[in-house]
Amino acid sequence: MTKKIFKNIFLVSVVVLLSSIVIIMGCLYEYFGSVQESQMQDQLELAAAAVEDYGESYLCKLSSDNYRLTWVAPDGTVLYDTQTDAKTMENHSDRSEIKKALTDGEGESSRYSTTLMQKTMYRAKRLSDGSVLRISVSRASIGVLVTGKLPWIFLVFSIAIALSAILANRMSEHIIEPLNGLDLDQPLENDVYEELAPLLGRINRQHLEIKDQLRRLQRQRDEFEQITDSMKEGLVLLDTKGTVLSINHAAQKLFDIDISSVGRDFLTVDRSLDMSNAMRQTKENGFGELRAERNGRLYQFDLSRIDSNGEAVGMVILSFDITEQEAAERIRREFTANVSHELKTPLQGIIGSAELLEKDMVKPEDKPRFIGHIRTEAARMVTLIEDIIRLSQLDEGAGMPRAAVDMLEVAQKTAETLHDAAVKKGVTLSVDGVSAEVNGVRRLLYEIVFNLCDNAIKYNKKGGSVKISVASEESTVSVTVKDTGIGIPPEYQSRVFERFYRVDKSHSRASGGTGLGLSIVKHAVQYHYGNIKLQSEPNQGTEITVILPK
Repeated sequence: MTKKIFKNIFLVSVVVLLSSIVIIMGCLYEYFGSVQESQMQDQLELAAAAVEDYGESYLCKLSSDNYRLTWVAPDGTVLYDTQTDAKTMENHSDRSEIKKALTDGEGESSRYSTTLMQKTMYRAKRLSDGSVLRISVSRASIGVLVTGKLPWIFLVFSIAIALSAILANRMSEHIIEPLNGLDLDQPLENDVYEELAPLLGRINRQHLEIKDQLRRLQRQRDEFEQITDSMKEGLVLLDTKGTVLSINHAAQKLFDIDISSVGRDFLTVDRSLDMSNAMRQTKENGFGELRAERNGRLYQFDLSRIDSNGEAVGMVILSFDITEQEAAERIRREFTANVSHELKTPLQGIIGSAELLEKDMVKPEDKPRFIGHIRTEAARMVTLIEDIIRLSQLDEGAGMPRAAVDMLEVAQKTAETLHDAAVKKGVTLSVDGVSAEVNGVRRLLYEIVFNLCDNAIKYNKKGGSVKISVASEESTVSVTVKDTGIGIPPEYQSRVFERFYRVDKSHSRASGGTGLGLSIVKHAVQYHYGNIKLQSEPNQGTEITVILPK
């Protein structure tokens, strides 16, 4: 802006200077021309008076380089000329100033010579004898005058231009200095040109609007970050070039990066070929998906293209941890297959026995055995169905009536119920501990102790023992079932609580188990917000402790 102001001021100065020179030269030219004409008139009057008195003798005595006198007879014949021989000069009767002087007494004219670039002025006066005395003077044109004075004009012009440049530079700096010192953060507090007041007022209003917009944007950004950071799902926003615009905490943890990844190409964050292919598919089709394992867990990646006004402006990547879902789906499939198998086995025995009885292919003395087999298998199916229903209720998290339940009492009742089974197996069953109440579902708490003791008896050795202990802490109650049975190998201990999982399948079927007991225990303990501890060594026995909050 300073340069522009300097150029404008300097240009105006040059134009004014040139205009001044032209005007001054013109005025001076006209002024000196009028002075010259006045002087020429005076010289003519003096010369006419002298010629009237002395005639040609006076003219002969004159010698002037500025003025030329010509004496012309009434018929136009040149009688005398101060610069040229009169005999060689042509008749002047046709000259306009001569004609006018002969008729009016005085006459004047001027003629311009393009060859000599000068103007000659003539003035004539009729004398008393009828002759005419003419005076003439040559006057150089303004162009010739300018050319003659050109060095001086150039010197003056150069000095004036230099002064103009200096003054223009100072003026531009002086004009700009208040503008450079403007405090645009506080527009209304500036003491500057009045003409800028409306502009500063608009700037102040714009500042207020911008600040308000920035506050709204910051609030929206904070809300967006709080929402996305609280998401369990990973969220990544990309632009059209694949550069990371935003990434929440879940995604940072998933890809093992930090917030510094914003501004980087996403392919430097995740270099997998599957992700690159999914991104390319999303750009082409608008949607892409991918399942991949990250950090030992399974994730579902949903990619969506973001369009605006028919053009792609970016991409969003959502990641979902589906490890539990996939495990649940696997368990569901296994559960369905196991249930089908577990129901099919007793049904086949029942159907086979029933067909033999129906076709009277069983000896009378064997009929009670076949009928007993049918009853046993049917009871086994009922038990299995009851266990499945119980697990289904626990899976659904259905509300059940709670009450204060004494776990020592539950342990004693369980021991009474399983006394005959323990005696038949040759196992000693005992209960000890203190009375301790838990606010829970009595039936589920009973199922926990019953299933643990039932397994401890079934998988025990003859002459072994099962001990139920109840202990009370400040905020928890623990029930421990310890046996001297066959134990559980370390590689199987993490899976014994899965549905239908059996370490020794042949022994389990022989014992009449459904494979759901420990799974029911696990879900019942989770329902009461408790946890389970398992310690076991092969052929040394197993100890399972259930810890329940009071």
